[in-house]
Amino acid sequence: MFVLNVIGKGADPKLFAGLGSGDAQTLSPGHAFDLPVVGIAALIAARDIAADLPLDINLVKTAQRRKKLLIADMDSTIINVECLDELADMAGLKPQIAAITERAMRGELEFESALRERVGMLKGLKLDALERTYAERVRLNSGAKSLLATMRNSGAHTMLVSGGFGYFTQRVAQAAGFHAERGNILLDDGVALTGEVAAPILGREAKLAALEEAVTSLKIEFSETLAVGDGANDLAMIQRAGLGIAYHAKPVVAEAAGAAIDHNDLTALLYLQGYSDAEIVRSD
Repeated sequence: MFVLNVIGKGADPKLFAGLGSGDAQTLSPGHAFDLPVVGIAALIAARDIAADLPLDINLVKTAQRRKKLLIADMDSTIINVECLDELADMAGLKPQIAAITERAMRGELEFESALRERVGMLKGLKLDALERTYAERVRLNSGAKSLLATMRNSGAHTMLVSGGFGYFTQRVAQAAGFHAERGNILLDDGVALTGEVAAPILGREAKLAALEEAVTSLKIEFSETLAVGDGANDLAMIQRAGLGIAYHAKPVVAEAAGAAIDHNDLTALLYLQGYSDAEIVRSD
């Protein structure tokens, strides 16, 4: 069975009269609801009806809907910035490095080589730039803490897996409430960055491997997992997960993901799983 999951200010089942195969279930009054439907034709019709409205509309399977594993990208997904671009700003190189980041996230460049190129440009950047970047630039995106608190409260395991850097993943994971984290390691000489990143680089395949390893260790099915991200290096884990979500994502990701959130914050990931307001642990 499937439901049409609709999220956004002013979400009203009456907008989609005739598309449902049963009564709508309210998840958040005036903001989120489920409408039982037969299949993908209802999704296409609903998106046509609401084309000009700030609503996220997705088709979701009702079986194993509440996931036992959340695996999430960090930069521009759980947090508000691309940490490497902000480090580049500290070095006066943001336009050059951000342009490469954008192309890599769109899938136009191979991630590992693009990462090495950008990190190489930061050679000589003093280590205090990492602390300043975290303190001054990095903020959790709205809904992050509530997402983590609610899923953990329901017994889910949570992992932050980033092509960014361990300096930031460690701090963000603790701030948001993740059980575990993985990130790349920036090399330094004790004073400044050397312009190198430790091998092997955590990229698209490593993110997929993290998902696969977690499924094995937790003894769960892929259908019981949720993966979320916004860039091309998130594609493999998003496509393999039971529920793969493109979050305010690049077009290449949005087209390939099973669900897309473009208008709402991270609590949308809870409504997609069928959580109601009464079940959400508000922590933001």
